[in-house]
Amino acid sequence: MSAKKQKKGPEQRQIRNSKASFNYTIGDRFEAGIQLLGTEVKSIREGNMQINESYCRVEKGEVWLLNSYIAPYSHGNELNHSERRKRKLLLHVKEISRLIGAVDAGGKTLVPLRVYFKEALIKVEIALCVGKKVFDKRETMKRKVEMREAERAMRSRY
Repeated sequence: MSAKKQKKGPEQRQIRNSKASFNYTIGDRFEAGIQLLGTEVKSIREGNMQINESYCRVEKGEVWLLNSYIAPYSHGNELNHSERRKRKLLLHVKEISRLIGAVDAGGKTLVPLRVYFKEALIKVEIALCVGKKVFDKRETMKRKVEMREAERAMRSRY
């Protein structure tokens, strides 16, 4: 019996927000669709997107992804998209009302964690997050250093 081979194409690519877990305590997660233009989709398939500085905002009952960067498509023309335009996230009405309630209660922010492909669709994973204080960030850094040293010690034993 042969094992099924994994696809290693643009469908497996993920764009992650590396700063999110360092700057925020991550709470509830939601999967959202995103409204894109054709050249944006092609550029994301090439892996040319950054969401490290981006955030989400609820305006007039709609959720928007702000400050995300999608590089211009390399084979595009003068009708190429603008890099940092705001993009609409597609969620169910119940999910949007839940997000509005959590953000209006105070202290929580909507942060995109990753952008990934789900079959032919591009999805964004967003989370309700609470900002970390400076001492929490220091503690996270200490834990990372300790884990790295422990892994090094385990490797040197074997």
